Amino acid sequence: MRVGFAVFPGFQMMSLAAGSVFEFANICSGEAIYELATVSEQGGLVRSSTGMDVATRPLAGEAFDTLLVGGGVGVPCPSEGLTAWIATCLPAVRRLGGICTGAFVLAEAGQLDGRRATTHWLVAHELRSRFPAVRVEEDRIFIVDGPVWTSAGMTAGVDLALAMVEKDLGREIAQSVARKLVMYHRRAGGQTQHSELLELAPRSDRVQSALNFARRNLQAELSVEQLAEAAALSPRQFSRVFRAETGQSPAKAVEQLRVEAARLMLEQTRHPVEIVARETGFADPERMRRAFLRAFGQPPQVLRRAARSAA
Repeated sequence: MRVGFAVFPGFQMMSLAAGSVFEFANICSGEAIYELATVSEQGGLVRSSTGMDVATRPLAGEAFDTLLVGGGVGVPCPSEGLTAWIATCLPAVRRLGGICTGAFVLAEAGQLDGRRATTHWLVAHELRSRFPAVRVEEDRIFIVDGPVWTSAGMTAGVDLALAMVEKDLGREIAQSVARKLVMYHRRAGGQTQHSELLELAPRSDRVQSALNFARRNLQAELSVEQLAEAAALSPRQFSRVFRAETGQSPAKAVEQLRVEAARLMLEQTRHPVEIVARETGFADPERMRRAFLRAFGQPPQVLRRAARSAA
């Protein structure tokens, strides 16, 4: 299966990281299932946003099973030639994908009209505004709508590629690839782009260790004393350092982690709300409902129905 990566001047190098997924799929399967090629409108050297040049083949005459269009640091402005070629590549290719802001190239070519799509959350509003025919869902890692795949920010392109490998070769190969790439796991397409650990962004390893401990032990009570012990600080010192680094109390941070975990369980499993509340440390559904209202302005059941409807 030939996988093409279409680039343009100023493309972001991280777009090509998804190529490693297909490379290691060949290694894990023991045979050359995927053949990779980098293409551009004219071929030759194409300069990335980092200033590094990448050798490419011209689009004309190339045939692919899967074509992925990379993104740029900002919203890309594809050439007329590239746009025209993307506009006609379906159904000649089995899968067409846009990584990060590569979704704008697909939208410009009309390939996202009437389809669900995602992109980097920073520019999702612009995608929606410029292309009203596209059903933009900015809070998704990747979205598959028929033969068209789109992903969120750059690293999400790796998740998208892993999902393609899983679709082609099965879960076992995909998991083996993820392990070799030192990925914890492939994020599900419906998973939110945002992570509470990223939002908290502690500066010190000690506070980070306490947050990691909390995330691994959400079912526990998670008192300040427990978190302070994980951080190797006294409770008083821990509370002071934690607030200074994250801007909030340990209790509020733990609630955010529980809300994030509960939302993922609601979106990705069929567990009853009672079990989700217990597994994520809320103890009872009412406490979880109040936390969801504070975080999202909606109760858990509404978010679950929205996720199922999207699926």
